[in-house]
This record gives sequence, structure tokens and C-alpha cells, in this order.
Amino acid sequence: MNEDQRQALPPEQFPSPILEIVVGSTLHGTAVQDGLEDLDMMAIVVERPRQFVGFGPVDTWVHRTKPVGVRSEAGDIDLAVYGLRKFMGLALKGNPAIMLAFFAPQEFIKRHDVRGMQLQALAPYIVSKQVFQPFRGYMRQQHERLLGLRGQRNVTRPELVDRYGYDTKYAGHIVRLGFQGEELLMTGKLTLPMPLAQRELVVSVRTGGYTLAGVSELIIDSEKRLQSAFEKSTLRLWPDREAAEKWMLRTYLTAWRAHELDSL
Repeated sequence: MNEDQRQALPPEQFPSPILEIVVGSTLHGTAVQDGLEDLDMMAIVVERPRQFVGFGPVDTWVHRTKPVGVRSEAGDIDLAVYGLRKFMGLALKGNPAIMLAFFAPQEFIKRHDVRGMQLQALAPYIVSKQVFQPFRGYMRQQHERLLGLRGQRNVTRPELVDRYGYDTKYAGHIVRLGFQGEELLMTGKLTLPMPLAQRELVVSVRTGGYTLAGVSELIIDSEKRLQSAFEKSTLRLWPDREAAEKWMLRTYLTAWRAHELDSL
């Protein structure tokens, strides 16, 4: 994300969201009472014309209880706001975090309008076998970082490393990615919160139920299942970009027609 396309602003200065949801471990059902849980939120907005085509285009906003660069703590809020075109571009690539918005159930939706519901209804056109590469790519990169094989070993939570020998929360994210990528490829959908057995395994990882070697074996096995799911998947090979683009253009143009020139 380019810094000149991202702004840190309070929520009242964002365009009004068409869809705003709770994400993170709260949505997955893997939160634990360890004093480290913040609240992650995601919103999608239709940018105003000036934000979209003006001299200073902005397609992503952030709002954090803590300043940017300072680690969040229990009770903090991290809100990521995506312009619709930015969001759709990431969705068409199969970005794992972005895919959550299509399957968040009603109890995790904080705000929406009819366009937000239409966006979620696009899931069958968006989800394709293409999700395999992003899910596997994220898993491999994060696994290598967890083991210290790619750059510096991930130690964003030193208290977990001190307690368990590695960042168990980070490891839990990798295991979760494997489960969710496999489900997407086999069914075209995500169960949120995750199925109970999967949640329990992720929480077990997060709370030190596995050694680093043990969790590495879990991740390797999960990647094998992900590969098998890709080979067996009956999903479309590619997302329906034309259907997604038609809806996106119609949404932008309808919203902009509602603006008077002096309110652009």
C-alpha cells in the first residue's frame, strides 16, 4: 500500500461504509483471554469523486486506538477501511483477509446498506481456484518467518516467545489459513466463526499446546491438504471479473450521480 494512497483519519471523516464488519480472532472464534486481544474491524466504502479521481487519490484509510507503528493491546480497536475498487481488486486476487467480508454473518456486521448486501452476494463470482495461490503463499511465508528461515524470526509478541518458545498467536494464524483455504476450495464458502474442532485446535496452538516442531508439522500437513483441495476443487478456474466490474461501476456511478457538484 502506497503511503500517498493511505490516510489515518477518525471514522467520522471516512465516507459512509457500505459494509463494516468485525474481523480478526473475534470473527474466527479463536479469541483467548490472554490480555493481547484487540478488536479488528474492516469497512468498505464508495469513495467520493475527488478521492477517486482527484489530484490526491485515496483508496485506504486506517483508524487505530494506538498510533500507527505502536502495537495494539487488549481493548484497542484497529479499523481498516478500503475503497471499493481497492477492495474488489484484492478480492479478485483471492486475498485471504479480504475474503472474510463476503462470509461474515449478520451478528458480526456492524453497519451495512443494500450495496453491502449486494457485495456479499457476489461471492460466487469472486471465489475461484485462484484463492489457492494466496493462501498457500501466505502460509509458506509466515511459516518460514516463524522458523526464522525468511528474514528475521517473527517476535512481535515477546511475552509469548518467553512463555512458549515461539509466537503462538502468529502460529495460530498460519494454521487457521490452512483450514480456511481448504474450505474455500472445497465449498466456495467460509464458515464463520470456524467449525468448533478447528477453533479448538487453533486455540490449542495459541495457548501453547504444541511445541514449535509440533506446530510446524501441523502447518506442513495443512499445506498438503490445501494442495489436495486445489486438485479436487470444482470451483471456477478464475473469478468472473466482468460481473464484478459491472456491479462495481454501477455502484460508483449511482453514488456519484447522487452528489451535487459542490459536494464532491
